[in-house]
Amino acid sequence: MAAALAAPSSLAGFGVPRTDIRDLITWAAPAAVDPAETPASRYGRLDREACEAQLSERHVGFSRVDEARGVLAPVRLRGPLHGVTFRSALSSAQRTSSALEIVDCRLALSLDDFAAQLETHGVVEVIHFSIYRPPSTRWQRDRIASRHPGGLAIDAGWFVKQDGQKLSVEHDFHGRIGAAPCGPNAGPQPATPEAVELRQILCEAAGARLFNVTLTPDFNWAHRNHFHLEVTAGAPRFYLR
Repeated sequence: MAAALAAPSSLAGFGVPRTDIRDLITWAAPAAVDPAETPASRYGRLDREACEAQLSERHVGFSRVDEARGVLAPVRLRGPLHGVTFRSALSSAQRTSSALEIVDCRLALSLDDFAAQLETHGVVEVIHFSIYRPPSTRWQRDRIASRHPGGLAIDAGWFVKQDGQKLSVEHDFHGRIGAAPCGPNAGPQPATPEAVELRQILCEAAGARLFNVTLTPDFNWAHRNHFHLEVTAGAPRFYLR
């Protein structure tokens, strides 16, 4: 097994303890690989040109955003990823120009991998509360941000399946603050089919190291209705709570 994977220093603002993610995953236990070579870590190291080149190689439809305050490589996705559309709850007309639809290219690569997993569950849409949240207008123009101000995190609230079924994080996760989302003795209570599938979706992504930070309703009340999925640039470490 790889060395223990602790929470990145950028999590200091969350006030959370360090942990070993290996103890939290059973559905898709991570392979013994160098944490620096996992998808989220590799994507986080890319510059804009290299990242966009990878999107193009994957035939991902996107358009470059000339500037988004705090974002290193802002883009807009112009179509589904592996048949999965990531979108906010705004109308289609509003989404065309909304800042909520801007995503850093590096997060887009992780979302493309995530979509490949979601496709096996029959998911065709992920509806999120936000991805990019512009920092203050006082933000230094050339300063790159992290998390939502950097377009590097998505708050996913609903997973819509091909048959129209909608898995809601708020209503179907069935967790408890302080509990482990994945791993030994973890699991939804009650374990409805919807809750079990939602856990599988979450823990498959965590096991594949698609995101450096994964926060769930088990973390705190503020996350009761979404999964916070984040690429943390430059941090080959992982946190799941």
